[in-house]
Amino acid sequence: MALRACGLIIYRRLQAGAPSSKVGDNIEYLLLQTSYGTHHWTPPKGHVDLGEDDLQTALRETQEEAGLNSSQFTLIEGFKKELQYTVRSKPKTVIYWLAEMNDCNTEIKLSDEHQAFRWLKLEEACKCAEYKEMQAAFRAVHQFLCSKT
Repeated sequence: MALRACGLIIYRRLQAGAPSSKVGDNIEYLLLQTSYGTHHWTPPKGHVDLGEDDLQTALRETQEEAGLNSSQFTLIEGFKKELQYTVRSKPKTVIYWLAEMNDCNTEIKLSDEHQAFRWLKLEEACKCAEYKEMQAAFRAVHQFLCSKT
């Protein structure tokens, strides 16, 4: 059986007036570092529980892993990304929605599943993410956001 997980790619825009040389330079993405395995960096995500739909899973996992409830961010219409890859010889699908923080200074409260978090600009986020599918998702999000400004 294929594994299925859902999550949110969360970003914040730095305050207006911050020095920026090009469109999108003021955008940072939230990455969480796992406290298990290879300690990889990922947006908040997790497996779908019985009776949950995909978006409910993404919202629950974001609350559990980063301490963010849905009143603290805004889901961005028009973006949804499905990643497919193999984990331990099993196919896995991860679906991400996009969300913008309402307040860029909101506190992140990690669960025991994670040991650190970072807000990173696109290139730094891609380096930390390591996996090419996640890097492609960040690039697609960034292109989507920059095309809207």
